[in-house]
Amino acid sequence: MMKINRIGVALLCLVLAHATPISAQDQLRFNFVPDTISPEAQAALKAIYAAKAYERVFPVADDLEGWRQTHAGGEQANVDINARAVADNKVTVTEDMLGGVPVLDIRPAGWAEDGKVLVYTHGGAYTMFSAKSTMRSSAPMARATGRRIISVDYTTAPFARWDEIQDQVVRVFQALLDQGYEMKDLAIYGDSAGGGLAASTVLNLRDRGMGMPAAAILLSPWADISDAGDTMQTLEYTDPLLHYEPLLRTSAEAFANGLDLTDPRVSPLYADFSKGFSPVLIAEGTKCIFLSTSVRFFQAIEAAGQEAKLDVYEGMWHVFQTSPSPETEVSLGKIAMFLDRHLAH
Repeated sequence: MMKINRIGVALLCLVLAHATPISAQDQLRFNFVPDTISPEAQAALKAIYAAKAYERVFPVADDLEGWRQTHAGGEQANVDINARAVADNKVTVTEDMLGGVPVLDIRPAGWAEDGKVLVYTHGGAYTMFSAKSTMRSSAPMARATGRRIISVDYTTAPFARWDEIQDQVVRVFQALLDQGYEMKDLAIYGDSAGGGLAASTVLNLRDRGMGMPAAAILLSPWADISDAGDTMQTLEYTDPLLHYEPLLRTSAEAFANGLDLTDPRVSPLYADFSKGFSPVLIAEGTKCIFLSTSVRFFQAIEAAGQEAKLDVYEGMWHVFQTSPSPETEVSLGKIAMFLDRHLAH
């Protein structure tokens, strides 16, 4: 396991040095660290709260230069963290192109060709990060699952809009099918906005008659980019990383490009699952404002008769799996078993 003094560091990369603080937040905060989580998780949570990531804001949707600078800042902040993630998890990384889309081919130590691939769509509110700057998620996933991962380096908003971004992921799947893989050989995982994108990808593949991946793994998925849901309000002042106004709303608007934020094309929670959906595992933490979103998403999929599992963790924050802790290893272990079961055919 990675050293404890690194826990929480990856998540702190959401804190951008040039972002504007919201001073009123401190007057309303409830930065509670429960003693019901592991000492490693408690230390990480304290560090995240101390960094005050919840005070940060993003540029308005159409501020292209602001987004260039913000995106560049996020990439630079992640260089050392992701280099350590590659080394600590002992993965090899190769740049490639699939369907005209840049990807990273990530393989764990001791990997042998088994004809299976896990496609990763990274998070970052659709506006931040890249395949390279999210190795803190993909490298531990490759190690824990023993799976080859194709991380899609899609173009972020506002430089691409929702349909362009979604099409890039579909093109990666088409390229894999063209190489001889079948959908039963492929799974998809995504975190945060990448979780929403992974869900949209399953629906897009289904609706284009291409079939559906054998499994989907969604970590704290941003499956509803509006501010609907109970915990979007009740956890607003205890979530250590996220707030909707104005941090997430401007990203949502940049991605949606004029669509209503509850349109199922950009908020897959509102889609029709009765036509099918991949067996899905949704992992979430009780500190995350997306908790209600994950509950609602799980209920919608299960109510439509599809296989779904909701795995909720006490006191954990948004995409906690990027921080080493016992809880992270438990979550990754469950994901590995879920993938093994559904990719075994």
